[in-house]
Amino acid sequence: MNKRLLLIVLGAALGGCSMMPEYVRPAAPVAAAWPQGANAEGKRDVAATDWQHYYTDARLQALIAAALEHNRDLHIATARIAEARAQYGVQQADQLPNVNVSAGRNASASPASTSFTGRDFKSNRYDVSLALVSYELDFWGRVRNLSAAAKASYLASEAAQQAFRLSLVAEVANAYLSLQELSERAQLAAATAQGRAEMRALVQRRRDLGVSGDLEWLQAEGAYQSALAERANLERQQAAAENLLTLLVGQPLTAIKDLPAGRTLAAQDISADLIAGLPSDVLLQRPDVIAAEQKLIAANANIGAARAAFLPRITLTGSFGTASRTLSGLFGAGSDAWSFQPSLSAPLFDAGHNAANTDLAEARKVIAVAEYEKTLQQAFREVADLLNAREKIAEQLGAQQANAQAQNQRLKLVEARFKAGVASHLEVLDAQRDSFAAQQGELQVRRSLLTAAAQLYKALAGQAAQGGTAQ
Repeated sequence: MNKRLLLIVLGAALGGCSMMPEYVRPAAPVAAAWPQGANAEGKRDVAATDWQHYYTDARLQALIAAALEHNRDLHIATARIAEARAQYGVQQADQLPNVNVSAGRNASASPASTSFTGRDFKSNRYDVSLALVSYELDFWGRVRNLSAAAKASYLASEAAQQAFRLSLVAEVANAYLSLQELSERAQLAAATAQGRAEMRALVQRRRDLGVSGDLEWLQAEGAYQSALAERANLERQQAAAENLLTLLVGQPLTAIKDLPAGRTLAAQDISADLIAGLPSDVLLQRPDVIAAEQKLIAANANIGAARAAFLPRITLTGSFGTASRTLSGLFGAGSDAWSFQPSLSAPLFDAGHNAANTDLAEARKVIAVAEYEKTLQQAFREVADLLNAREKIAEQLGAQQANAQAQNQRLKLVEARFKAGVASHLEVLDAQRDSFAAQQGELQVRRSLLTAAAQLYKALAGQAAQGGTAQ
């Protein structure tokens, strides 16, 4: 009994050994503060703001909800989590003994010609046993390291799915805003074409009266056809944007029940007033950064498993049960049957197989470190760009609105002067072009501001999407 206890204690002590290198998170290769011009101040904490409250347009909310339910890429990402979880379960199960129960009968007969006694030989045996199936004593942590690598891969898949979920919400919002922008620009082009058609008719009447010549009529005709061409171009882009939105949602928009009407760009209440905090607080909570670090942890654990392959491996195989020549005596006294088959194997010559596996694991860790650092750098740049954009685009929008108002007022004055015979038609054409371009530019800049707000939520919403993921 004392010898058995000593063996158990020794096995438990050796079971604590591991060849895995100590994991140390690499230092973030980014600045400790956001660059100048990237204002991190805000009014709302993104961790306490879910997307339903960030995007208040009821139509956009319905589209995002449909995408989260039907988008095929999200289905794939979710299935990846189940796949990684199952692989982790397989590796984790290898740390515990596998015990099988078996029952069987073995009957045989040999003729007298093959028997040493010259008589027929018959045998009959019944067995019931519990079998320990090739259990490895994990002295060097090989199995534990493989299980740790599988767990990290599972957590990486989960974080990657959360990152994709955030991206999908932002992509649906961007596609919806782009569709709304193109729709409003197409409406503006249609209204412009109608106004230029009326101007063309006015020039036609003036030409018929001899007040205007063919040159002015050709100018009016060209301006009208240009507006028609722009309207057709915008309608084509609008159809493509709607197809993209349908792809992201994962089903036809008409299949969404009770889809409410949407808001105009000017009525969208998407404010990018989010608190960014310090880079270290923001970046390490992003799902994409968490996924990259979990891949690094998995690569580190695989090094331990590869190193343990150089050391002896002890496996236990055995069974305990009962056996008898007759079924009735199977559980009788003296029918105990057992077997115990420990084995020790150590690599002697493998032509460099284990060394190559170790080199491979270490190279993959170097790659994982570089990918983790690159992910941090990309995340830093993304957040810094968006923090700078939310203020500069707002300033740009204010200037563009003032320009559009000025150009519209100028167009009205020039048209009034033309009808009074004071201004030339060339002045009208210049005013029309400038007014149309200013209004189109205002819609584009407004959409850019809303898109920046959507992207900023995705870039900062690591805590909201993380949902307690283990690190």
